[in-house]
Amino acid sequence: MQVHKTEFPGLLVLVPQVFQDERGFFLESYSEQRFREIGIDSSFVQDNHAYSKDVGVLRGFHFQTPPKAQAKLVWVTRGAVLDVVVDLRKGSPTYGKSERIILSAANFKRLFVPRGFGHAYVTLMPDTEFQYKVDAPYSPANEGGILWDDPSIAMDWQSALQGREPVLSEKDRRLPTLAEFDSPFVFEG
Repeated sequence: MQVHKTEFPGLLVLVPQVFQDERGFFLESYSEQRFREIGIDSSFVQDNHAYSKDVGVLRGFHFQTPPKAQAKLVWVTRGAVLDVVVDLRKGSPTYGKSERIILSAANFKRLFVPRGFGHAYVTLMPDTEFQYKVDAPYSPANEGGILWDDPSIAMDWQSALQGREPVLSEKDRRLPTLAEFDSPFVFEG
């Protein structure tokens, strides 16, 4: 597995070794031992699978607050997304900044998102399937989010949306901006 560090402390792009031939492919999608060797000590407790029918489905920025905060390992098994994270950890050198990456079934990339990041994605292809592992169970009382188009995050969604309006949930339309959010996350770098 190739490990690519980003400018965001703890945020990693992972590219598994893929064995392909005329039959298809094989890859090791997760190995607790290998993850510990590269410094990821999250114990994943839940797997989630999301399906989006249309291009332009936008989900996020989502997170869970302490003490139920979640680290995530995310990837796409069908289709493609523009995956975006924003650092919400007070004291982080990248607080309030965003990072983006294309995740697709074709590129096999995974993104490890540490606790303290807001996470969002928009689908680039119809019938996209997005999967992720989390290291804490879902907790409705700790569910949180930041408005997807908050100008202070300065994320250019339009290049991915290509003139379309995003398909959003009502919940995602009503999220607070970063300025309205008192982050409980603290950078421990």
